[in-house]
Amino acid sequence: MRAVVIVSGGAANSPFTTPTRACGGGQPAGSTDSGLRGALLAAGFAVYTSPARAGRGLADEDLDFQGYTEPPEVLPEELTVNSVGTIDVAGQHLAAFLAHLARTDGMTAVDLVAHSMGGLFCRAAIRVLRDAGHPLQVTSLITLGTPWTGSYAADIAAGDLLRSTVSADPSTNAIIDDFLLLVSSTPDGAATEVTTRHLCGPDGWNARQAGVLDGIPVTIIAGDHFHLAGGDTRAWPHDGLVTRASAMAEGLPPEVVQPRAVHLFPDVHSIYFAEPFGLPWEHALTWDPNVFAVVTAAILDAL
Repeated sequence: MRAVVIVSGGAANSPFTTPTRACGGGQPAGSTDSGLRGALLAAGFAVYTSPARAGRGLADEDLDFQGYTEPPEVLPEELTVNSVGTIDVAGQHLAAFLAHLARTDGMTAVDLVAHSMGGLFCRAAIRVLRDAGHPLQVTSLITLGTPWTGSYAADIAAGDLLRSTVSADPSTNAIIDDFLLLVSSTPDGAATEVTTRHLCGPDGWNARQAGVLDGIPVTIIAGDHFHLAGGDTRAWPHDGLVTRASAMAEGLPPEVVQPRAVHLFPDVHSIYFAEPFGLPWEHALTWDPNVFAVVTAAILDAL
């Protein structure tokens, strides 16, 4: 059985859902995955969402913005991604979840649709499965707003990029304020590992993933809603958290990724960024019908 698995990103709280079962309260698959899940189900795919929690524990509810309650099933912690933890540990948990679906639901092939850091988690999981010799076939990887080469916000939080690079824009300043609060309240490793310093360079995390995506069609989707004329390209343009260049995997060597296609939309990172700036949800990568169409086509092209 071939299925689609949606993987949430950093600081996400997302439930486990199946093609036939969703949450009883709130968004059917949480704030990140519900729009994508609905569109891909309508396109005829068997869609699962992988459980994630901002911290160690169970994905049992999210009472924050557009969250969820009453998930159809709460899976054990070892099958749940700690979305504020380290990339490699997240990959281990995601790999265990995918192996669980292979064992319990007969999934033999999977298309991974990943938002934000979920793209990094997926790459780590693919490596774990391959190293273990698991027979599950990854038929495609589609990333939405993934910080392939880091997040400018994380670089600012780490002191690697001056805040003055964004100080001229009130909206981005507000985003950085919120991000710094998040980093201080969730010191589990994600913010440090999504820096350019950690991901890039000859000894960076990306270099250690050489060959992991060989033979897997990769489609990259980026957003660039926020612009600043003459702005430092290390921070501009961006979708709220990730620059256009990072989301498009610019500068990475072919042994790390050779995308089949790259798509750009004038979107924000997620509905979490659309709401405070008065934007329709459809202007977020996770809720844009135009993005859904690209994701659908990419999965069909990988058949």
